Amino acid sequence: MRFLISLTLLGALLLGGSSAQAQHSRQRRHFNSQGRPYYRGPLRLTLAGGTAFYNGDLGSFGQNFLGPAVSVGVLYRLRPHLLIGSEFSYFQLGAKDKLTERGLAFRSTNGLGTVLLRFDLLPDESAFSSAGTDPAPFQIYLQAGAGLLLYSPEAYEGTSRATDNTRFLPSEREAFPTQPGATTVYPAMAGVAPVGGGFTVRLNDALHLGLEGNYYFTTTDHIDDVSLRGNPDQKDGFGTVLLKLDWALPSGR
Repeated sequence: MRFLISLTLLGALLLGGSSAQAQHSRQRRHFNSQGRPYYRGPLRLTLAGGTAFYNGDLGSFGQNFLGPAVSVGVLYRLRPHLLIGSEFSYFQLGAKDKLTERGLAFRSTNGLGTVLLRFDLLPDESAFSSAGTDPAPFQIYLQAGAGLLLYSPEAYEGTSRATDNTRFLPSEREAFPTQPGATTVYPAMAGVAPVGGGFTVRLNDALHLGLEGNYYFTTTDHIDDVSLRGNPDQKDGFGTVLLKLDWALPSGR
């Protein structure tokens, strides 16, 4: 497995060094507000892995059982500082209760699809058609967007991570079917609004490695299956911290 990962990175480095050379040969030019011509694109593939954390009725970061998070996506430059992207993610959440007298905990598996707008804070002269320069060696960015979350939590009594022997409580949506919003069981869907940022380091003309953090505001209080037993007026949220690799596909510029 380690050999396969090393071989993949080596191939991306070799391909990246050659594919970016012809990026500006045939693509249509656009112009910024100062009249400078620039190119859109190229399309970039992203792959990320890291951890996810929860914030809700049971508590915040200190009560978390941090879970894994992975994502794949695409990224495309619209203007010299503005990019649009889309990602699909899988992650796990878990936490114990901040109230010892209530003594609840939960775990959940989740799928996520998002569309994001990213704003690069530092200039990148390689976007301009007349520059003839390499991509910026370092970039800092902010981003925000919208998406849909598919979540499936399981609540239980305890103070540690769930195991194969854990006895889970009945779903809150089954236990309180007459309450507003408690008419369906899991998995369920909710809207999300992510905000975040990060930085990237250029490995070559086409390959970048970076660190990214995002926080997701949601439209639900059921991510932990603790709503009516907690505070139903306060929505749950979650965050991710990811190590991200992105590779620019060869373009016809």
